[in-house]
Amino acid sequence: MVFKKLLGALGVGGPSVDTVLSNPSTYPGAPLTGQVNVVGGTQDADIEHITLGLVTRMEVESGGSDYSAVADFHRLTVSGPMRLAAGQQVSIPFRIDMPWETPITTVYGQSLRGMVMGVRTEVAIARAVDKGDLDAVHVHPLPIQQKILDAFAQLGFRFKSADIEHGQIYGVHQTLPFYQEIEYYPPQQYAHGINEVELTFVTSPHAVEVVLEFDKRGGLFTQGHDTYGRYTVQHQDADTTDWRAVVDGWVRQALDKRKSMPGFGAPGGYGQPAYGAPGYPPPGYGHHGHYRRGGHHGGGMGGVAMGVAGGLAAGYVAGEVFDEIGDAFEGGDE
Repeated sequence: MVFKKLLGALGVGGPSVDTVLSNPSTYPGAPLTGQVNVVGGTQDADIEHITLGLVTRMEVESGGSDYSAVADFHRLTVSGPMRLAAGQQVSIPFRIDMPWETPITTVYGQSLRGMVMGVRTEVAIARAVDKGDLDAVHVHPLPIQQKILDAFAQLGFRFKSADIEHGQIYGVHQTLPFYQEIEYYPPQQYAHGINEVELTFVTSPHAVEVVLEFDKRGGLFTQGHDTYGRYTVQHQDADTTDWRAVVDGWVRQALDKRKSMPGFGAPGGYGQPAYGAPGYPPPGYGHHGHYRRGGHHGGGMGGVAMGVAGGLAAGYVAGEVFDEIGDAFEGGDE
């Protein structure tokens, strides 16, 4: 690859930097490896540090309004202070252990519409920090996540959109300050009671918390409301469980609780108590914790599900998405 980013801290003739990923595809909890190539300019330079950041875009709720923000959610310093001689070439290997809660960005080999993620290189010289180009990262589902996504598709759910919400889900331990939502339209057999479903994975090394938010239809004399479910599934059960039946059970439990507050399922099985009794939740949590926010999500997709892949893949944008998104990232945090 070409050394493409001149470090503005020293202006013309300054060092250049390029970060090369060994493989841009990875998984939650898996390593992302590569090397940072630095070439000295026409004069010596004192580099204070070189830091890599995993960058994504999220939706933020504040003061009754919504806005998009671009931020690092995981940082790794790959080099401390060093003297870079004029024309010197330095290659610094690195390994980023992806957080287990890293959102999924790629499913069935296609980019998940609404999701953006990359690695950005920061080089500090002369007390100035220069942010390099964004290198796209493709995060694929873990086996247990893939099985659940497959089950939604097999049941006929149609992908609507995906995004990342800043905040915490009440009752769920999170290590990152946000959570991903994958939104679906329901198939005909559930459409009489559900407008849409939002699926969230909160993953740890041993298990996955599956959080579902069902937007319920109101009847002629009743007001619609949301129903929530939270389920703990084990990684080791990925290949030994009929996930289509399990997911169907989750959805039907929500339908059975049409007039109840959040909190369905029984302890000990796949279903666990969700979010408690009336009065839930306390203030200060994301909209999983109090209401469904509208207006910022992407539009729906037409057509019908096409087998396992069709439920999601038909709503994806194929190929590289960072050509146009990278510019937005460059301008989003200035």
